[in-house]
Amino acid sequence: MRKYRIRVGLDVDDTLYECNSYAVSIINRRHPDEEPLKIEDITYWGSSGKHADERIALYSDPEFVRTQPITAGAQEFVKKLAEIADVFFITAVPVCCMSARAQRLVEDFPEIPVQNIMMGTRKDVISLDIMLDDGAHNISSSRAAYPVLFRKPWNTGLSGLLSVNSYDDFLHFCEMVRNSFSEKFPRLEEGGVLCLVGPSGSSKTEIANGLTRLDGFEKPLTSTTRPRRKTEGECSYRFIGEAQFLREMKAGSYIETTVYSGYHFGTSEKDISPIVERGHIAVIPIDICGAITLKNLYRSRAMLVFTRRERADAIKSIISRDIDLEDKTRRIMSLDFEYRNSEVCDAEVNVGDDVDEAIGQILSLIHQK
Repeated sequence: MRKYRIRVGLDVDDTLYECNSYAVSIINRRHPDEEPLKIEDITYWGSSGKHADERIALYSDPEFVRTQPITAGAQEFVKKLAEIADVFFITAVPVCCMSARAQRLVEDFPEIPVQNIMMGTRKDVISLDIMLDDGAHNISSSRAAYPVLFRKPWNTGLSGLLSVNSYDDFLHFCEMVRNSFSEKFPRLEEGGVLCLVGPSGSSKTEIANGLTRLDGFEKPLTSTTRPRRKTEGECSYRFIGEAQFLREMKAGSYIETTVYSGYHFGTSEKDISPIVERGHIAVIPIDICGAITLKNLYRSRAMLVFTRRERADAIKSIISRDIDLEDKTRRIMSLDFEYRNSEVCDAEVNVGDDVDEAIGQILSLIHQK
């Protein structure tokens, strides 16, 4: 079967070149007597009215654009991507910086044709198969069939978007889309990972709890910075503070991390691998970002199942939860994005009032020949 050559657009700043981190380093050198800024201090892309806003002026400086460091692994990433896709650079820079940006791209990524460099702020009018961008506003307005958010500290406020944490995860996602009509269905009979992906309020946790009451299913302990709810026991999650989570993440303690509704979640290999090695199935309610990472790691032994629940029922479930109003609002606002994620899952189950029925559908998927 001939593979379709997909068209993939790549943002440039903070996707291929260091931008915010480079600006922070310059600001810190300018103010040696002040408390150093950290990249985590930048919680969204625009102006905040604080010291970190000095970086915004740098974005209009041609010298800044000419000297931006290449993100580690970016050149190898683009080479690999160009083998399976037509790659386009979609970059927004001021007119005074366009020449410097184009020159850098031509020099650093010679395998991409010059005519595939597109400059301008109207990313919403560009139609592609897949788009990778660190700006949530660009992803939410993209016309790409699959707009993918590159996770950064400043884009964690919006949940539900199709997102990745690394170049490797994005490459695997592109392969998933490219091979979607020819790949074999995952097989978990000898152990694997079952990722329950779906919008907030779609009963993922209830389904996971039901499955883990059956032989051969186990739920690995996921770490989170989310507060423990009244209905949850101490073993529902490993509840830790954000500072500890970030330390562990930087130390490589997690094989996948994501941010959902402003809280961090992470799963470690030591919690999943023993389950799979026993020939059991690790059941994980997870967002699409973490699911793609696990699919990349476990390949045919990972199954992504989308739990679809009627929108009105999902909203009712969100409203009834013991969470603050801001969290409820974020979850409801993300529903449209989350329903789109069904397209990249291996299978879908409909969740009504009877969770056991959804569990039965999943068991049928696992045991089908």
